[in-house]
Amino acid sequence: MLFINFGALFQNGYKIMHQIIFYFIIGILIFDYLLDQFLDYLNATKRSSTLPDELKGIYNEEKYIKSQDYDKANHKFSILTSSFNLLLILVFLYFSGFAVIDNVARLYTSNSILVAMIFFGIIMFASDIIHIPFNIYDTFVIEEKFGFNKTTPKTFVLDKIKAWVLGLIIGGGLLALIVWFYNKTGSFFWIYAWIVISVFTLFMTMFYTSLIVPLFNKLKPLEDGELKDEITSFCTKADFKLDNVYVIDGSKRSTKANAYFSGLGKKKKIVLFDTLIDKLSKEEIVAVLAHEIGHYKKKHTLISVFSSIIQTGLTLYILSLFIGNPELSKALGADIPGFHLGLITFGFLYSPISTIIGLFMNIISRKNEYAADQFAAEKYEGIHLQNALKKLSVTNLSNLTPHPLYVFFNYSHPTLLQRLKFIDKI
Repeated sequence: MLFINFGALFQNGYKIMHQIIFYFIIGILIFDYLLDQFLDYLNATKRSSTLPDELKGIYNEEKYIKSQDYDKANHKFSILTSSFNLLLILVFLYFSGFAVIDNVARLYTSNSILVAMIFFGIIMFASDIIHIPFNIYDTFVIEEKFGFNKTTPKTFVLDKIKAWVLGLIIGGGLLALIVWFYNKTGSFFWIYAWIVISVFTLFMTMFYTSLIVPLFNKLKPLEDGELKDEITSFCTKADFKLDNVYVIDGSKRSTKANAYFSGLGKKKKIVLFDTLIDKLSKEEIVAVLAHEIGHYKKKHTLISVFSSIIQTGLTLYILSLFIGNPELSKALGADIPGFHLGLITFGFLYSPISTIIGLFMNIISRKNEYAADQFAAEKYEGIHLQNALKKLSVTNLSNLTPHPLYVFFNYSHPTLLQRLKFIDKI
């Protein structure tokens, strides 16, 4: 008589499922690594020791060679860090590192919320500690060598400590709430988690510059003078009410120049790095602000916030369909299923989808940058924006000849040459 042991079949089937998920994760990690290396290689092939004709008038020979050396140094460092990270995670997965940390967390408590917090706390803290030598080399060797670094060892250490505290309070608080929702509502947790994260996203959009930035930098209102008068004049002309223009001490960490827009409605703010004010003329600064205001006037800021909220909701919903499956935890070598383990596995498996969404968002972002450039050129003068973009690119030693495929995958902004040509046509 033929006897079929269905229990053994199911057990073997589940074991095969563990292995399929495990090796699929390995495949994703290796594919991502190889893709990044390929794109970096393509980008490196665009390097040249001779100043291209299209860059004459933007870079001089000396600055151009320096920008190529800076790009080369960052490329080599990227190979080192990405290779190290891949090796680290592969070894961690092979030896069931996540399961080991889960067991350590369970030694201290059986509460699922506390287990998740200890689990992620150990991973995040250990990861950050391991990567500190890379951070130090990047800041105090590469950035120092090319004249960018202004960070002192004291500032570096304090930044780390503040980041850890914020991560514990904000990240830990959100994680605890999400696990609590899961324990109370099961697969419907995603709805409540989505609401909380959406509210938090809106809150941070409104108050990030007011609450978080001052923990790391000094902010002060832009002083009265010609620059403020020019900004006020432009805002009146563009029918844009702006009472909050701040200067941030970006020179505390780097000589690189920047500016950004934050907030919505009455809480909107424009923040100028002090390095930007030092390097650009009054008209060029206003042109940069006109670009940022263009984003706001064309609803890019608002659309970006709500598209992020929609993406979060979709991701949480997909997570809810799989998080209850114990195979996600077992794929990491754990015997006891847990929300936090399933979350880690889901993060790996969701990575390809996240990459595709990122490509789509980059396409939209580049389109929005052109629209903001058009707004600035029409409402102010395009030549001032062009001059500002040139100066910022040279000051930051930007790579002005990246490979098109690298741009497609990694750039949220068009290249400088693309933007200059676009503004010329307006």
